[in-house]
Amino acid sequence: MKLMLIKLSIVLSLAQVALFAVKDSYLNKEKLIKEMQSGGLVLYFRHASTEKDYADQVNADVNDGSTQRVLSEKGWHEAVHIGRAMRFHEIPVSKVLSSEYFRAWQTAWLAFQKYEKNKDFNFLASEEYSQEQVVLMKQRVTPYLSTEHGLSGNLVIVAHDDPFEAATGIYPEPMGTCYVVKPSGKGQFTILGFITPEGW
Repeated sequence: MKLMLIKLSIVLSLAQVALFAVKDSYLNKEKLIKEMQSGGLVLYFRHASTEKDYADQVNADVNDGSTQRVLSEKGWHEAVHIGRAMRFHEIPVSKVLSSEYFRAWQTAWLAFQKYEKNKDFNFLASEEYSQEQVVLMKQRVTPYLSTEHGLSGNLVIVAHDDPFEAATGIYPEPMGTCYVVKPSGKGQFTILGFITPEGW
């Protein structure tokens, strides 16, 4: 669900906005895959498709799947397809982090057969976020996008739309989309492009 209370352009300074590549400068699929094959990047996936798209974070218990949106059959297929496509393209994955929500870690498991839950990628318990809440999500997520992790492969994050939008100003859609991020350190990063579930 998109952030509705404020526009992130108000929160982000012009200097920060300049860090983000506009769509016209995104790499095409072939170049993007080549960059991912070299490792050292952060691949941020929004979880695969769910039965419905609604704000469950207000009442969701991260330990109880019955209180959450969960993957649809389409989402299960998307997650498996993503993992197969990345293996086909020989894109190295060194570490996989996910939020604590079922739809995130299940996407990670189906695609990569491994994950570590991390509450930094969880939603805050609000349907409409205040400026302070957006800033908090940005502070939680930005270090993972900007820090040069030193892994031999890529760092994969499987999480949600609002935390990513808080950190980048970009709303990731459709579900299952992967944004490819190049960390630069000191809170800075460049978005190289994105691939949808069908785009692989």
